[in-house]
Amino acid sequence: MQNMTHLDAYDYFLPEELIAKAPASPRDSSRLFVYDTRTDEIRFDIFRNVGKYLPKNSLLVVNNTKVLPARLFLKKETGGKIEVLLSLNELKPGDTNVRGIVDRKLLVGARLFFKRNAWLDVVGQDEQYFIFRPSVPMHALPKLLQKEGHTPIPPYIKKTPLSERALRHRYQSILAKDGTSVAAPTASLHFTARVLKDLEARDIQHSEVTLHVGAGTFAPITEENFKAKKLFTEYCEISKASARTINSALTRNRPVIPVGTTALRTVESFATPHHSHTGPTCVHRSVLCGIEHGQKETNIFIYPPYQFQVASGLITNFHVPKSSLMLLVDALLESKKSKRRILDLYDIAIKEKFRFYSFGDAMLIV
Repeated sequence: MQNMTHLDAYDYFLPEELIAKAPASPRDSSRLFVYDTRTDEIRFDIFRNVGKYLPKNSLLVVNNTKVLPARLFLKKETGGKIEVLLSLNELKPGDTNVRGIVDRKLLVGARLFFKRNAWLDVVGQDEQYFIFRPSVPMHALPKLLQKEGHTPIPPYIKKTPLSERALRHRYQSILAKDGTSVAAPTASLHFTARVLKDLEARDIQHSEVTLHVGAGTFAPITEENFKAKKLFTEYCEISKASARTINSALTRNRPVIPVGTTALRTVESFATPHHSHTGPTCVHRSVLCGIEHGQKETNIFIYPPYQFQVASGLITNFHVPKSSLMLLVDALLESKKSKRRILDLYDIAIKEKFRFYSFGDAMLIV
């Protein structure tokens, strides 16, 4: 079992200028780092050409969640300001309270005011999270956030030149449909209608799943995560149609390549138990193929070593040091018996001045 010193193996130094403050324009002009684990070949290109490097007949899996402007700047009863990030992604039907985190001292019993005639009552606290009861019905809260909320870009993006209006467009995938995420599935941000059209011409399909990304995506890994082998809880969903498409690809041994770590965590969370000896077996996997459909909570923590049930490749961004996302990517590299591990690839990317993090460039691992 890994201990906390293992995280030191995922630390690296990134020059400040390589932290992307804004996405490439157009989106598909971002750079692309391609690593073929079979040949150990590395290539550099731009994202609009990603179809050239995907295995034939691949199936991409994208997370279609939508980012909600869930960062609020509210006013205390004393007149002071407070920043609140609401976790609407955790809401279940019938909930009357919502959790959130704040940027300064707050007491249970306080009331925080919107600009409009609405407020949040602080009714409880659970460690770093506060429990809020909105004065508006829960179904009306997303509409209120659209009016007063701000796009919750990650805290490591300092002084972005983008306005709030621009952020609502640029920090949102063109594949986004519905959702309450507090962070974007950033690997999807590189996609454009032009890229999708090119993939279609190459007979590369895509299927959609949903994982509503929570504030835990910004949280560092803790010793408790390693002991419990679990991360923060998030809610995900796979429709019958998507499960059917993915299962068909698996039984035909088509490469299934998630777009982003959230899509990968979703498909691996829905992988069916492989205890029986009935059903088709994938050529490139030693287990029976298949995923379930439905809705569930997931706290899956993927780190080396890990036997992937669904994913055989990945499109992803470059992640912050010592993050669970780095461990996930490294687990995939190890499972594919690649000659290089994640820091080997990051060292090359830094020397080649790739742009890192949410608004940065992309990596394709096949």
